[in-house]
Amino acid sequence: MTDDPDRRPLRSGWTTGTCATAAAASAYNALLTGAFADPVTVSLPRGGVATLALSRAERCRGRATAGVTKDAGDDPDVTDGAEIMATVAPAAKGAGVVFRAGEGVGTVTRPGLPLAVGEPAINPGPRAMIGAALSAVAGGVCGDSDVVPDVAVTIAIPGGARLAEKTMNGRLGIVGGLSVLGTTGIVVPFSCSAWIHSLHRGIDVARAAGLSHLAAATGSTSEAAVRRLYGLPEVACLDMGDFVGGVLKYLRAHPVPRLTLAGGFAKLAKLAQGHLYLHSSRSQVDIAALASRLPPLGADPAMVEAAGLARTAAEVLALVGDRGGALADAVAADARRVAADRLGSGVAVEVVVCDRRGHVIGRAGFDDA
Repeated sequence: MTDDPDRRPLRSGWTTGTCATAAAASAYNALLTGAFADPVTVSLPRGGVATLALSRAERCRGRATAGVTKDAGDDPDVTDGAEIMATVAPAAKGAGVVFRAGEGVGTVTRPGLPLAVGEPAINPGPRAMIGAALSAVAGGVCGDSDVVPDVAVTIAIPGGARLAEKTMNGRLGIVGGLSVLGTTGIVVPFSCSAWIHSLHRGIDVARAAGLSHLAAATGSTSEAAVRRLYGLPEVACLDMGDFVGGVLKYLRAHPVPRLTLAGGFAKLAKLAQGHLYLHSSRSQVDIAALASRLPPLGADPAMVEAAGLARTAAEVLALVGDRGGALADAVAADARRVAADRLGSGVAVEVVVCDRRGHVIGRAGFDDA
């Protein structure tokens, strides 16, 4: 293995759900036996195990609390380094596993999510992981691995309310803190699965609210432009970032009548050329192809040649001067065709191209199909 940090393999990490599961299992072991498991090993949903060390272990008044410091590996996860805590206490006979939100864990306030309004934002995957881990602990102590413990599990993430400000939870109607997420138990570096998960849940919430028009924007400037155009509420807006493909794929299966895609010229030029992930690490604008759009717009050969030698899409746009609007319209039309092909017939789509000040410089509207 190389010591060069730029060449070594990216390191995977553990989801918030895995950390919560490990903390809950250790705390429940302490509740039953008086001893915390440290390190603690828990099973993962798709096979394999995770072994994590505790950051805290406390017993007081018939309850036990354990903590695990989240290691997200090399993924730029907002919760990397956060402490995930679980407090386990006895519940009424027959209650089963009851989940509660502690400090820094949000509460669901809008329909459309896979949890009922009023529930702590601990997703079904982590709930299942925690339930299975507690049953395993009970089986190890009592000899019955099929038992469903009657316990209250409170998950807390100190500082989670502040961290949640960097997520989409507010738009999803999750207030007071973070969500406890995780389907596989493992964080794959730069998979950005949490972002895509939030986009899907945003669509679910908007559909549950009965909204017929959604806007997905690559950034805050283009989102503000669309909101000015249509007066859309925040819940109708998706912070799409570079994940246009994730939005289109999910909307094809969960349609709404109308979708506006908005973004800057370079990002939407990539979509126009068929790219569905718009980050510079995975897609680049084909400058020669972009320059080839100029002759039908009346550009002379010298302008077309200069555009073909440009280094960026922004340089092409600057070179064409007063033909910039026509070029942006052409890019919007091409992007609209790519998006419509991915969406199928169930969703009408338009594309809005914005400059860095939030002015609309190109558009292919709903009526341009």
